[in-house]
Amino acid sequence: MSKITFDELLDAGVHFGHLKRKWNPNMAPYIYMERNGIHIIDLHKTVVKLDESASALRQIAKSGKKILFVATKKQAKQIVADRVQKTGMPYVTERWPGGMLTNFSTIRKAVRKMTSIDKMMDQSSYTSLSKREKLQISRERAKLEKNLGSIADLSRLPSALFIVDINNEKIAVAEANKLGIPVFAMVDTNTNPTVVDFPIPANDDAAKSIEIIVDYVCNAIEEGLTERKLEKDKSVGEEKETPKRKPQRVATAKNNEEVGAED
Repeated sequence: MSKITFDELLDAGVHFGHLKRKWNPNMAPYIYMERNGIHIIDLHKTVVKLDESASALRQIAKSGKKILFVATKKQAKQIVADRVQKTGMPYVTERWPGGMLTNFSTIRKAVRKMTSIDKMMDQSSYTSLSKREKLQISRERAKLEKNLGSIADLSRLPSALFIVDINNEKIAVAEANKLGIPVFAMVDTNTNPTVVDFPIPANDDAAKSIEIIVDYVCNAIEEGLTERKLEKDKSVGEEKETPKRKPQRVATAKNNEEVGAED
């Protein structure tokens, strides 16, 4: 995967922060300057932090673990849904279901309910239901799909979270911190980067900025998944190539004596 450049980030407007009066002092190390009352993010530091995050996410994906993406703000949800879907990783782009991590068993129950509705809709008894009953069931299914859609296949807690706007996703960050799940996140000048493990200083409002960061980390994840597949294929190939050796009978001293006695 080719490294992202300063100019690419600049063209995408990743450097634009918020108004100076809205800044969070904890972001000071990542701010380059102030221009016309707006803070400008130091893109040299963004490059470093983005590469650190991408490397860590690649290793998580390579180990076969899941990374949950969270982006419910209007300008981020479609970008995240479209790009993350290609990686096969789970994502939340509608509303964060409170307790999704800290009360994961309840979320799993809702997922099982959605699965049972799917099974019921495939059965012949479903066709005999009234129009009103079918409508109620399909509405319930649609509601569950909207809230749980992509996390339906998440059978255990994710190994990491990637968040676009930590101010917008405070509950998700708090739940992950409580459980010790590492958080990767885009942090703008109005956020507190100390609440996440892997902060990526970047404009979290502009669509182009969100797109270039999300695409880069997704490329790293896909790279990790490819490496995992290649290693699996290699180990399977090696197992097939190694012929199974038949156990040889080793003559013991006792056997030799018996042979000699027969002679």
